[in-house]
Amino acid sequence: MKNYKELIILVAEDDDGHAELIKAGLLESGVCNSIIRFKNGVETWDFLNGTAEKEIRDPEKAYLLLLDINMPIMDGVELLQKVKTDNDLKEIPVIMLTTTDDPREVDACYKYGCNMYITKPVQFDKFAEVLNRMGLFIQIVRVIN
Repeated sequence: MKNYKELIILVAEDDDGHAELIKAGLLESGVCNSIIRFKNGVETWDFLNGTAEKEIRDPEKAYLLLLDINMPIMDGVELLQKVKTDNDLKEIPVIMLTTTDDPREVDACYKYGCNMYITKPVQFDKFAEVLNRMGLFIQIVRVIN
């Protein structure tokens, strides 16, 4: 029998309203994993690479990164590239969760190694539906120890 690591969800989202909607949507869909929110790519990168002043990544735990593209200081695409080219981080699943639906942006994110690209709908009810489906997906994600 295999052992599974606890999966911690990292949310890199600069918009407070979107971050709260994401958390609420995941909770409503039954996701009870720990959620850590970051307001920009630099905060997220510092956590992941162990240089943050407060909390840092525990290499014994598993993570899933929900990543917005349009963030200040370091955008999501740059952060995605850093994560996927780092030997210690490249296995972290990354779901791009953004309002950007430009096909070039989508292609670039997949080229750099994102696992899934989800466009945030502008209408609240559609956004809630997307979060619910994503929450159901996250519930079945397990990381083997």
